[in-house]
Amino acid sequence: MNHPAITLWSDASFFSPYVMSVYVALSEKGVPFTLQRIDLGRGENLETAYSKISLTRRVPTLQVDDFFLSESSAIDEYLEERFPAPDFERLYPADREKRARAREVQAWLRSDFMPIRSERSTEVLFAGKKFAPLSAEAQRSADKLIAGAGHLLSAGQQNLFGEWSIADTDLAVMLNRLALHGDEIPEKLREYAWFQWQRASVQLWLAESGKSH
Repeated sequence: MNHPAITLWSDASFFSPYVMSVYVALSEKGVPFTLQRIDLGRGENLETAYSKISLTRRVPTLQVDDFFLSESSAIDEYLEERFPAPDFERLYPADREKRARAREVQAWLRSDFMPIRSERSTEVLFAGKKFAPLSAEAQRSADKLIAGAGHLLSAGQQNLFGEWSIADTDLAVMLNRLALHGDEIPEKLREYAWFQWQRASVQLWLAESGKSH
């Protein structure tokens, strides 16, 4: 099967959870792609050359032939349509309502929990960093995350919707900001996040991140 030329632009350190989401999605689809790095610390994303590639001047940006797209959730949904099941693995549940719920979870994770993202950066996930105890504000945010995830997941449940979806990876990223740091979370959520972290596509990303440090 002939595949289009696909390029994924990532932060140079491979610390972006949003690039990770797209990397996992591409890996699950099984389509070949190349990686290009953008050094955010040096502001390469703000330079004219990258502005011609990325509307938002952020990462990730995906190129498929001569089509460019930014924003991870938009890219995930595009990949699902561009490389549909059954010829390619699903990123979203087949059921309409479950699919809508997966997108709800993704949107929630991207629009909320700023205190967690601030105090438990992805250096926890990809570099084993440790930080001070959560502030009161961050603990409230963690409590909200734990309550929501606890509503979605029962003890022993390995995937949100009875089958893996890209929302599982995104939720595991947020939960593991706490779990891998050693913060207190319910055991069922810790086990769920650990299980998601073992997925082959996630392990491939972790290997990429490890090579860059």
